[in-house]
Amino acid sequence: MANNNIITEGDRSPRIILHEPTGSTVEVLLYGAQVISWKNQRREEILFMSNKAVWKPPQPVRGGIPICFPQFANFGTLEQHGFARNRLWTLDEDPSPLPAVNSQSNADLLLKSTEDDLKTWPFSRFELRIRITVSAGKLTLIPRVRNVDNKAFTFTLALRNYFSVSDVSEVRVEGLETLDYLDNMLKRERYTEQADAITFDGEIDRVYLSTPTKIAIIDHERKRTIVLRKEGMVDAVLWNPWDKKAKAIPDLGDEDYNTMLCLDAAAVENPINIKPCEEWRGRQELSIVSSSYFSGQLDPHKVINGLR
Repeated sequence: MANNNIITEGDRSPRIILHEPTGSTVEVLLYGAQVISWKNQRREEILFMSNKAVWKPPQPVRGGIPICFPQFANFGTLEQHGFARNRLWTLDEDPSPLPAVNSQSNADLLLKSTEDDLKTWPFSRFELRIRITVSAGKLTLIPRVRNVDNKAFTFTLALRNYFSVSDVSEVRVEGLETLDYLDNMLKRERYTEQADAITFDGEIDRVYLSTPTKIAIIDHERKRTIVLRKEGMVDAVLWNPWDKKAKAIPDLGDEDYNTMLCLDAAAVENPINIKPCEEWRGRQELSIVSSSYFSGQLDPHKVINGLR
């Protein structure tokens, strides 16, 4: 069920609101094809949005799910996180078929390369599509990159998920134990994660490598677990600026770091190569699992291994 009602308000970017029958909603800006809100059936917001977010293009909105393409962070010569998040996308009027599911609502958005893009990124002409689907308890994003040029090109990509958490110092992340990561705070030196579960007591900016398809953020206070499932994006990024860095970011509130955590599905270490006429497809599925506690602890193995 497609929902293509475009809402325009003042000088804000036009947006699409998706509804599904159990009551959850998703809002998507045409600018950047950025999800800015995902509320569950109880109208609880799952995504973080800065209280200093700038809502007028050309500045990206701080929060939600920005799309980083064709470059993640400064892993390359382009502007930070590439240019896809700073472009006005269009509705994809002819999306290629993807499996339909009952009781869901979706939007298909399209970004095509322009002559200006070829000046800054002279590698190829591309079409970047994303399908955004909301169903009961789930938000699914399917990015697709098609090479419409006559030569191959490579890119890196990330879906930067800003999650709303009760208190970042009280949550933990399961699924990245024992993995290698690049520490962006230490000149991308490579380390191995030693912790049984990742908790937070200061700034973190890491690219975890060759990660599992399922990673979980366990939030005891809200009695819920956010589960990230991903395909085609083998890396995962964890980011929180903490107090000093938060004060230095103009569009982030000084205390916002307390209630946010970025966990991104990404392809960073090994850029994706696609040949002429080929298409790459990724997939990210976010779901919310309500957790009730007997001992105050949630068995992480049930979260990572037992949830289907």
